[in-house]
Amino acid sequence: MGRLIYRDRASFDIDDRILAHLRIVIMNKLRRNEGFMLQLPVNEGVRQASIWVHASNALVLQFYGGREPAIDRELVDQMMHDASSADGLTLLSTGPVIAAAPPVRAAR
Repeated sequence: MGRLIYRDRASFDIDDRILAHLRIVIMNKLRRNEGFMLQLPVNEGVRQASIWVHASNALVLQFYGGREPAIDRELVDQMMHDASSADGLTLLSTGPVIAAAPPVRAAR
């Protein structure tokens, strides 16, 4: 289990595997100078928190696992797509592990 610390004010526990994928998304978005909204599940009776990820906001990502998680390119692509959407990227809590929200498919 890793941790994302936002501006020294809030911290969020995130599964190392998802955090490794989120790190790639954040790195790529900030490299392009693109901010995005990130919704994270929160404990303590709060359903979710929304944070604005931008180069001007300090982020710390801490990994506590013993080895580097394997990266799923499709998951990174889906997370990048979601981060670029109007609603931003949402991570959902599914029990003890946090997973990327399933993609929303447009009805035809």
